[in-house]
Parts: sequence; structure tokens; C-alpha cells
Amino acid sequence: MSSLLAVNNLKVQFASRKAFATAVDDFSITIDPGECVGLVGESGCGKTTTGLAVMRLLPNNGKIASGNILLDGVDLATLTEAEMQGQRGRTVALIPQDPMSSLNPTMKIGRQIGEGLRIHEGASDADARKRSLEVLEMVEMPRPKERLEQYPFEMSGGLRQRVIIAMGLVCRPKLLIADEPTTALDVTIQAQILDIIDSLRRELNMGVLLITHDMGVIAGRTDRVVVMYGGKKAEEATTTELFTAMRHPYSEALLASMPNLENTTKHELASIAGLPPDLTKEIIGCRFAPRCAFAQDDCRKIDPPLSIEGDHSFACFHPVSGPQPVTIHAQEVVVTERSSKELLRAEGIIKEFSIKAGLVRHKVGSIKAVSNVSFTINEGETFGLVGESGCGKTTIGRMLVGLEPLTAGQVHFDGKLVTAANYKASREDQRQRQMMFQDPYSSLNPRMKVNDILAEPLVVQHEGTRAERQKRVYELLDVVGLEERSADRYPHEFSGGQRQRIGLARALALNPKLIVADEPVSALDVSIQAQILNLMKGLQRERQLTYVFVSHDLAVVYYMADTIAVMYLGKIVEMGDAESVFRTPAHPYTQGLLDAVPRPNPSEAGVRRGSRVTGELPSPINPPSGCRFRTRCPRAEDLCANVEPEMSTFGPRHEAACHFPLRSVVTITGGAGKGASSGQ
Repeated sequence: MSSLLAVNNLKVQFASRKAFATAVDDFSITIDPGECVGLVGESGCGKTTTGLAVMRLLPNNGKIASGNILLDGVDLATLTEAEMQGQRGRTVALIPQDPMSSLNPTMKIGRQIGEGLRIHEGASDADARKRSLEVLEMVEMPRPKERLEQYPFEMSGGLRQRVIIAMGLVCRPKLLIADEPTTALDVTIQAQILDIIDSLRRELNMGVLLITHDMGVIAGRTDRVVVMYGGKKAEEATTTELFTAMRHPYSEALLASMPNLENTTKHELASIAGLPPDLTKEIIGCRFAPRCAFAQDDCRKIDPPLSIEGDHSFACFHPVSGPQPVTIHAQEVVVTERSSKELLRAEGIIKEFSIKAGLVRHKVGSIKAVSNVSFTINEGETFGLVGESGCGKTTIGRMLVGLEPLTAGQVHFDGKLVTAANYKASREDQRQRQMMFQDPYSSLNPRMKVNDILAEPLVVQHEGTRAERQKRVYELLDVVGLEERSADRYPHEFSGGQRQRIGLARALALNPKLIVADEPVSALDVSIQAQILNLMKGLQRERQLTYVFVSHDLAVVYYMADTIAVMYLGKIVEMGDAESVFRTPAHPYTQGLLDAVPRPNPSEAGVRRGSRVTGELPSPINPPSGCRFRTRCPRAEDLCANVEPEMSTFGPRHEAACHFPLRSVVTITGGAGKGASSGQ
């Protein structure tokens, strides 16, 4: 079979005021019809640039310096822009990482999807609309006719991603480039989107280039894998071969950086020290050598050529012989003795946001973000809040630190009722609860240097002299693993992982007792994610910190948390110690979330798909009666629609609210464990 796509010796350069950066260097890849090839690596390794080069969508300062890109026999690298416009959408289509940036907010979905058909095939409006409906049905869009008349802002992230896929498929392309198509999505929606791409490429015999940094996504979806580092190919093999007999140390390190739910005990995550190479400078020797544990003198002097063993190729002088054994290279997580003293207690907290309309802005409804939730957190503990977007996790976090007022209920912190109407927090009280935001770039003032950002809380709290504050800034930078010279730089001069370290340093500035971390690693590569999570664990042990860790990534929550609360549509449906919730879940929703987590093991692909959560989250404006999960639950019966389930006990510190649980209810004599109460 001849290749559908053949990229040969591609070299892509970007011009800057000082030098050229070679983002892709002598890179080759092939994709056959109906084949899915994974392109994996950290941010900055050249993955997205390769995809954009195939689409001929490089920025103005980028150029294809050499090589060719043959798509079905046509060299895309030599086409004029006018000729390339005839190829985009018709023979090759792109699913970008951020669908909202690619959708026109002023144009209805139906018209946007049909635009490619009208341009490439001269279709009438009626034919374009008919085809738009067909592709929306292909991507399993709920209520597809209704969606044709909606605008992008009226849809969730998962629905917008379906629209982008539909736009790519409308002209029946031969090649689909999916660039991190699920990075910002919940695990349940991610699984649905990947299932759709997988089934469509088989049905249409379409080639797919799946670009990602997630080895779990690669394991379950691709036929072959290409590992990319520093703009060059590090390793290529069939998916099964790569995961069972990987040869490049970088591939091994990427896999070891992932939190793994299959481990019988929690191990410190193996992280890759340092950063990818600066591609504006001349690189001598192996590009991974400065970060490689196996590097020797020859690695630092000579760039290793590709060695070929059958269908397996790798660029390494000292290859490894398979995945890294966790028990040898990663030490078991030290379990810190935690205090039994209660630090925070939430009692029946409720948060509703009013919906107003009309000229006088009168209330016409409310968004029920959090509905009667209760829990306790002890000193030194990590309390994990997990669930899909829109379930109320972030709202709870903001209420706990005082950024959002409660509609009803109470929050007690360190023995004080901090949500009372007449409560006036002292400076000491205010500094004890801090927030670590999901997007550090939007929460750091772009006009302030890091020195001023970290010193600001100290100034507001009248903490120390100017010299003492400066000393404290340097201490904070050292604590989070940044150099002192970082203080004189602006936020945009740092990578995503470095900005997250700055956000953590700011949260630590006033020595708080509680830090609410809202999706702190969701946008980071697995290697950088591992560094941040290990850093947070280490600081917790040293400072007896208490975390509320908010995330939709269950593998990350399992690694971080001692107690886990699973939220669905404003309510806690299951809560207990991390081992019980993850090893023996009682609620079907928890099991569905677990089954949606990508496993870095090709042999498990498809094994857990039967019980995954399907469909979209109902509207919090008018949640379902009875059990809120019943509209998506495979075990739901009439009772679920009429009666809201109460919390039942499944272990000493394990509760769930379900009429038809996955496990038998148990009776605990002497009282249930601390903290396992949802107040529902």
C-alpha cells in the first residue's frame, strides 16, 4: 500500500530579530490510508509545527526551508497559496487544540460547517445545510438539528470540539490532523471525542495524525507512534512495540512521568529534569543528552543517527530495554503523619447564581452551582474534588477562600465561623487561605515583574521592611525551584510550568494553612506536571500544608489526595479515602470517570469502554429530578427519577448516594470515619 502522506527530511525555521530557530529538523513521517499515527512529545518539541507545515499554515516568520510533503502524490510544500487553499478542507483537515479560537462567534454553527462545502464544491445553501446535519450526526452531536441554529458560545467545550470535527469532515478529507484535540476537556468528553475520531477514520478509511503529549491517549488510539524531541525524531515503532520494548530514554521518561492508577502503591512521579533545548542555538551531540540519565561522552559530541531494528527505529547510542520499572526508579511516596485536628468544615453550603433578563433585569431563574454540600478537612490533608466541568468544583474552592459569598450554609475555618454576616476577618485570618489558579498567566499581572508579584501580598499585609521582603521573594523562588534572576522577568518570559511555580510561590508568600489548587496542572505536559505535583507534595510534608485539590484528572487526584469527593451537577455523589474511592467505587458515575481515564497500555485499549459516561451534563438551571445522574446512568430505574438517594456507608470512611450502587452497603459500628458526610 502506498502512503497517503509522506513527509521527507522536513526542515522548518522561524526567523527572529537575533537568529533563526530550527523548530523541525530533518524530520520524516508516513501515514497510510485508514492508519492513525501518534506524534508525541513535550511542548516545544516541534509536533504542532509539523502539523502546521503539512497544512501550510505556518506563521509569517516561519518557512519550510527544505524537504517535501507528499499528500496523495502532490507535494504540498511547492504549492502556491491559492493552490493550497484548494487542498485545505478538501484533502487535508485540521482539528485545532482550542476550538473556540477557530470558530466564528458571530456565525451560526450550520453556516460555519457548510462553508467548506460551498467553497470547494460550489454547493447550494440547502445542500450545504443537509450535509452539515449529516456530519453532525456522524460526530454524535446531541440534538443536531437544534445545533445548526446555535452560536459557538452557546455550547460546551465538548460540543464545540464536535463542531470542529464536523467542519473537518464536511468535504470528506483523506487526512485529518488532530492537534491535542482533547487537552482541555474532561476525561469523559475526551473519551467520547477520541472514540468518534477512531470510528470515523475506520469508516471513511481516513488517515489520522494524532498530536499529543499524553502517552495514555497514544496507547489506546494509534497504530504507530513517533516520539519527537528538539525538532527531531527520537523513536518510531508500532504502538505495541513502543510500549513494551521502547528504546529511547526520552520515551521511557515520558511514560514514567504519568500518574498511573494501576500502581498498587503511590510512587513519587519520575520527572524529566531541565527543559527542552534552545533551538535558536547550535546544538552539538544528542539533543536529549543534558537531561538524560544514560548520557555518556559520545552523546555530548555526536548527534546519534537513527538505528533501525525491523520496524523499530531510534536515535540513541545507549538505548534502554523497555519501560522504566517503577519500583526501581521511583521511590514510594512518604505518607506524612497528619493531624486529626479539624481545619475546615463546610456545612450544607449552597451557591446559586441569579439569571436576570428584561430592561429592569428582573430574576427569571438561577444556576444551581452547589447544592447542600458538607465535608470536613483535617490539618495536613489533601482533599480532592473531582468531576466534570460545570459540576461546581471551582465554585466550592472560591467559597472556601472567601472569593465567592455563600447563598446558604456555613464554612468554619480553624475554629471560626468565617461566613457569618457579622464576621470581620483580621489580617491574620485573611492570609491563612490562599488560591492557586488554573491559568497562572491570566492571574499574574503581565505589567509587573515577578519580584513585584511575589512582594505584593507582603506589602498589602505590611509584612517586614523592604529588604526583608526582597529576601522573602528570593526564598520563595528558591522554594519553588526558580533562580533569583527570575525576579527581574515578566510572566510572559516564562514557560507554562514556570508560571505555575510562580503562582504557587505567591500562594505560599504569607505562610498559609490552606491552599485551594484549582486545576493547577491541567494545561501542562506530563513531565512538567510531574515536577509541579512532586513539588506540592514535598512542600506539604515540610510545612504541614493543607490542600483542596480541584481537578477533572482522576489519575492526578489519586496521586495527590488523601480524601476524595466526587461531584456531579452541584452535589457530592461519593466521598471517602482515596484508596476506597478509586479501588472499590460504589457510584456508577465514579466508575464511569475511572473507565474514561486513558491507560498507557495498548493491551487495555477498549477494555473499559462499556461503562464510560456518555452524553452531556444536564443544565444546572433545571437539574433532573431525583438522582441528578439518572439521565446518563446505565443502572437508572423509575425510583431514581422520583426519589433523591441518601448517602449510604460502604466502608469506615467511604460513602456514596445511589439507589443501585456497585457495591453492597455495610454497617459500621462505632460511627463512620471523619469527613465522609455530604449532607444530602
